Amino acid sequence: MTNAAPGQTKPDGVSGYPRLGLYIDGNWIYERESWTEVRNPSDESLIAQTPRATKSDLALALDAAQRGFLIWRDTAPEERVRIIQKAIGLLRERSEAIARIITLEHGKVLSESRGEVARSASFLDWNCGEALRMYGTVVPSGPRTQRLVIRQPIGPVAAFTPWNVPLSSPSRKVGAALSAGCSIVLKAAEETPGAACALVQCFADAGVPPGVLNLVFGDPAQISSALIASPVIRLVTLTGSVEIGKHLTQQAGAAMKPVLMELGGHAAVIVCDGVDASKVGRMAAKTKMRVAGQICASPSRFIIHRNVYEEFVSAFASAVNELRLGDGLDPQVQMGPLANGRRLAAVQALVDDAKNRGARVAAGGHRVGDSGYFFAPTVLAEVPLDAAAMTQEPFGPVAPCVSVASLDEAIQLANSLPVGLAGYAFTNSLHDAERITRELECGVLFINNFDIGPPGADLPFGGVKDSGIGREGGSTSLDAYTISKTVLQSTAQV
Repeated sequence: MTNAAPGQTKPDGVSGYPRLGLYIDGNWIYERESWTEVRNPSDESLIAQTPRATKSDLALALDAAQRGFLIWRDTAPEERVRIIQKAIGLLRERSEAIARIITLEHGKVLSESRGEVARSASFLDWNCGEALRMYGTVVPSGPRTQRLVIRQPIGPVAAFTPWNVPLSSPSRKVGAALSAGCSIVLKAAEETPGAACALVQCFADAGVPPGVLNLVFGDPAQISSALIASPVIRLVTLTGSVEIGKHLTQQAGAAMKPVLMELGGHAAVIVCDGVDASKVGRMAAKTKMRVAGQICASPSRFIIHRNVYEEFVSAFASAVNELRLGDGLDPQVQMGPLANGRRLAAVQALVDDAKNRGARVAAGGHRVGDSGYFFAPTVLAEVPLDAAAMTQEPFGPVAPCVSVASLDEAIQLANSLPVGLAGYAFTNSLHDAERITRELECGVLFINNFDIGPPGADLPFGGVKDSGIGREGGSTSLDAYTISKTVLQSTAQV
């Protein structure tokens, strides 16, 4: 990410890519003195530049969110849902154009971008449905009294979303906030701003009142400090790294504000004795390399019983070697580039460290070409446990593999890290499946599958330990965005 100097010439518009701006109090703001470059990761060309919010912009956004909340809170749920559903319709109508935006700025293949648009719409669908199911409770009471527990929107929300899912993460947070009756200030990723702008435009065109939905970009530290410290903000939510999550949680704690955190992981994949290891290895290749491994729930540490280890690694490496890399807009391409140069350097460092410690490169292990952020799908075998790839989330197409002698050893190794978002296990033993379900420390567990798909909107998603606080999705998807109020009312005249 490069900060452009004031007065620098901006790039010509790229076909199909939106004009980027801040959205505050119902107005787009396009011109600012500084901005952030947005580059196409397939060829490193400059696509656009994102305006960076000033302190004044943030103050305006907070004021707008406060006023917007008072309007939206008192808007009937049926009317809120009508507007949200109109925005969902526009999102689906524009799905192909928005998918192209995601691929241009992120690099993921177009089919994956289309899937992200569809998934985003499903999040919005679910949450606005939950808006009509925000039931309270009537507690039994005596004559001429009522005891009620009602749910009310918590207030304006500060939401921070990542570059790897530039549409679905904003959709999930915006959808939940607006469905619950909250206003929101969304700080989306500067590297992939086009998807967030497209989403906000759908809501603007659907008739969301000014101030209810606000979008800002800029210096992350400045924005988080300003938003979280403000008395306007009542909830802080982030999808991002453990490090950033802990930092924002500390800031929120100092201001006595609740948080909803979906943070990083390093998902263990336990492959037990007795399975068809070649089949599992081929399945792993497809899922691990999806979005070039840049998914928080991506299978990440492969822990394989020694009796099937060689068979698994051989099939895994062979399958990843067959993947076709290239520009995500090419329909024949199966894996696009990494999203930015930082990820390229990070995954190369993990591979080099593992090799220096004695790991064997079974597939890949190197950059591809000298233009674009392409890295070969990589399988590392016989990886020492002290290698960085075993303790640091690769967030890229790097798969470290180790062999173990027993399920005891596999579970112990899987649980040895302070994170626990997703986990995977393959076994033909019901006994072992039950034990893994009970003992593996993660928020989401896949047994004998990679490709059933990540939890949909109707299932809760989140982590344990350092991987987060709270859950998004499922029947409790709006809980973090609401408060419970106990009402004790006498019906006797006074």
